[in-house]
Amino acid sequence: MKRKRLRAGFTTGTAAAAAAKGAVLAILEDYAPATVEVELLTGDRIAIPIHSCRRYKDGSTACTVIKDAGDDPDVTHGAEIGARVRILVSHAPGAEPSAVFISGGEGVGRITKPGLELPPGEPAINPGPRRMITAAVTEVLSAHGKTGATEIEVFVPKGEEIARKTLNARLGILGGISILGTTGIVRPMSHEAFTATIDAGLSVARACGLNHVVLTTGRRSERFAQARWPDLAQEAYVQIGDFFQEGLARCSAKGFEAATLAVFFGKALKMAEGLAYTHAARAQLTLNALASWAEAITADAALAGKILDANTAREAFGYLHPDHPDVIAEVGRRIVAAAAHFSGPGLKIQSVIFDYEGTVVFDSKNV
Repeated sequence: MKRKRLRAGFTTGTAAAAAAKGAVLAILEDYAPATVEVELLTGDRIAIPIHSCRRYKDGSTACTVIKDAGDDPDVTHGAEIGARVRILVSHAPGAEPSAVFISGGEGVGRITKPGLELPPGEPAINPGPRRMITAAVTEVLSAHGKTGATEIEVFVPKGEEIARKTLNARLGILGGISILGTTGIVRPMSHEAFTATIDAGLSVARACGLNHVVLTTGRRSERFAQARWPDLAQEAYVQIGDFFQEGLARCSAKGFEAATLAVFFGKALKMAEGLAYTHAARAQLTLNALASWAEAITADAALAGKILDANTAREAFGYLHPDHPDVIAEVGRRIVAAAAHFSGPGLKIQSVIFDYEGTVVFDSKNV
């Protein structure tokens, strides 16, 4: 069967740049453009439809764009991203170069913690999108022989609501979403947004003075970890998803002293195998490895056979817990070894495995 080709989309930063360009065109050409073309950070160009355009009595104009993430799962897919533009001064050619002032309005988060690309107090509009917005606006001004100062207020009408579905609050970004993008394009399943979130979480933890982080694979494992170590700062908890190697390597690069991996048994198995990326694929190969470890430790061929025939890691776990803690411990020890390989020397690794109700069934600190 021929696989469907996944469709690329564009970032919130690209959407904001397109909205800003549309608003400048509307002011200078006295009409609302249907589409605009913006230059991406890669140097490529892309046409973006304008969703709405509105003029205000003070002379400013606002345009909006509907964010299209393509076939990539993205909480901001379908969000309305806007820019309200005011051209303060307009001179003839040869005057001072154009200056673009970018601010965040409704639905754009504000940074409240150190460690991100921008300092506390700034709107969460990353440097890449700022460059795109500036380039889009100055391109129009130059084409019309205008220079001067232009104010751009980026806004997201439902940004605060969308932000509740993200980790922004953990990173100290409050009041709305972040305007992101390192290339301008969202590649389906590119992982760019998730790895950027991991990096930001670790940066904030370091900037808050933390030397120890707890790495989990999702919200549920994180909740159990927070219940086990309630005294740790909120910033100490960083979700790495399936990015086992990436998470450990970035911990080491940022100079952390210790990292705790707190995971469920299914992810624990993939980590124990040394997989850099622990997505759900390779399930049978993972059970093959577990069966081999179980037979070597218990000399029980029947147990190994049950594990081989299991449909899921959860079913296999039922054959091991509580009667075979040594096999579960082998998984935990292998996690530590694999993590140390990915992090390199200098990072102290602890592995903790939860059962599916959140009870700890292995803690390498107790071995």
